[in-house]
Amino acid sequence: QKLFLCALRRLTRCVRCPVAYHANDYCMAAGSVVLANNSFLCPNHFTPRRGFRNHEHVNVSWCFVCSEGGSLLCCESCPAAFHQECLNIDMPEGSWFCNDCLAGKKPHYKDILWVKVGRYRWWPAEVSHPKNIPENILRMRHNVGEFPVHFFGSNDYLWTYQARVFPYMDVDTNNKEKMGKGVDAIYKKALEEAASRFLKLQAEKELRQLQEDRRNDKKPPPYRHIKVNRLIGKVQFITADLSEIPRCNCKASDENPCGIDSECINRMLMYECHPQVCPAGEGCLNQAFTKRQYSQVEIFRTLARGWGLRCAHDIKKGEFVNEYVGEVIDEEECRARIKHAQDNDICNFYMLTLDKDRIIDAGPKGNQARFMNHSCQPNCETQKWTVNGDTRVGLFALIDVPAGTELTFNYNLECLANGKTVCKCGAPNCSGFLGVRPKNNPPADDKGRKLKKKVQAKRKNKMEVTKEREDECFSCGDGGQIVSCKRPGCPKVYHADCLNLTKRPAGRWECPWHQCDLCGKEAASFCEMCPSSYCTLHRDGMLFISKLDGRLSCSEHDPCGPDPLEPGEIREYLPDTGNTATNVSEASPLSKGRLKRGGAVLSKAQKSPREKVAYGVLDGPVKLVLSVAMLLHGTNE
Repeated sequence: QKLFLCALRRLTRCVRCPVAYHANDYCMAAGSVVLANNSFLCPNHFTPRRGFRNHEHVNVSWCFVCSEGGSLLCCESCPAAFHQECLNIDMPEGSWFCNDCLAGKKPHYKDILWVKVGRYRWWPAEVSHPKNIPENILRMRHNVGEFPVHFFGSNDYLWTYQARVFPYMDVDTNNKEKMGKGVDAIYKKALEEAASRFLKLQAEKELRQLQEDRRNDKKPPPYRHIKVNRLIGKVQFITADLSEIPRCNCKASDENPCGIDSECINRMLMYECHPQVCPAGEGCLNQAFTKRQYSQVEIFRTLARGWGLRCAHDIKKGEFVNEYVGEVIDEEECRARIKHAQDNDICNFYMLTLDKDRIIDAGPKGNQARFMNHSCQPNCETQKWTVNGDTRVGLFALIDVPAGTELTFNYNLECLANGKTVCKCGAPNCSGFLGVRPKNNPPADDKGRKLKKKVQAKRKNKMEVTKEREDECFSCGDGGQIVSCKRPGCPKVYHADCLNLTKRPAGRWECPWHQCDLCGKEAASFCEMCPSSYCTLHRDGMLFISKLDGRLSCSEHDPCGPDPLEPGEIREYLPDTGNTATNVSEASPLSKGRLKRGGAVLSKAQKSPREKVAYGVLDGPVKLVLSVAMLLHGTNE
């Protein structure tokens, strides 16, 4: 055990730059080349090969925050892209890098990533350690900074690097059914395998972190416990005169005067009764803030979200849990504290808005409520009550909470300085980021939940009926300014440049997928991967059934085509399963085919043999195997 701890603490350093990692697979960045026990070459020294398509940098066509397209600010080190408005920053001049890249975050072994390969869609894969991959994959040419990934669904391998991958997140596991609609069986299988593997790895990581924390006997970060809010600076409390405090109509003889189930007008309006004003007197049950009638809670270490708060007994719906207590500051002091935190790399904030001029900061001083974590599907909520004329923030149960359950509330837009922090709540409706509205937030009561499901189902069916066009160009796979085919039932869209059109077509325009490539007559058979199509006279020998997934494809995509890729870009394939592994260069898990070279879209006449896929043997010169292709006759698929 001591040797293991020493190995965790020992640092190994890059020989070319100041980067250093702990000498273990958990900390070492994928793509690092180990030179000795205390030295290595980090992925920052990756040099792309000119003309090699899998070394070209690619960015996503949607914003990482809102998932919408449009004018995006793209990171020059990874595929991340954002709207300027979503980041709330000024347009930078020159090169721009996202926060993760600026912080030096890199992919690690056993990470689940989305990987871009050639013309295919983003595909889920796991970063494999070089010592765990097949020998033929390890012998393939690769540079420092490249790491092998194992594709889910197809069991292919590929050497790639940071500019063509981005992390798989918790929210992706909840959206696998949505992303798997209308796709082939291999991709749907990949989504299922990726979600299952991600949850398993996440549980292992959380357990490992919990064991490490318990071994080190870590305690919560220090803070000063206070019972009531403390004023800082020029901020003042508001105190009302007894004549200004509202009087309810409850009576001392009532069964539960001013209780949760009573008709107390003050409770309904979120006013706390005053014992000298309320008719119920000392029997009033609407004085939880003043008497500090909190639920019994305990601080504990969560698996993935640091420290949290859980209840020690059952809490009923609507019960008062705790008051959010801290230092009451103004906006100027709030900005100063946020700047100080950013300058000192402090990432935890405990600020919550009280009103337009005051903010509660429970960071340096507070009570147990400061440990409550965020959730997109919380069991508590914040309520602003008026107590003796001043505003106080309380936490109330949204549902019945059994003992031992973690208490959470939705930070919403009331929580300041959270930026675009990744949400780790794991709720089914998780939005992915703090401060972003949850997806289809379910109501607390069953009746509301059933009604919501019905409304969602109606909206969903309506969306499926009205969505008539695809979102990406059928030729290159990118979004942007596109033209759509006017033929009834055809959802395909294209860039004008992809079709070599100098201007947008007018009138009833039909895409080239419906005309024969050779004679221009009505097409009868179509390639499912690009706009190539042929009539009944010319389709013989032009279309094949792909041996990769059974799709109908032309020679541009046929794996048994006559022109193999150059050395280093060969897809190795053995029909026998067993322990055989396959490698992919440009033919990864398949979807609708698109071709690009150097950012320029290739027309059918421009596509070179290097975009075609060939099978090869493990060693020696390239030669073809399985050269007999299946021909499709008399079909109109």
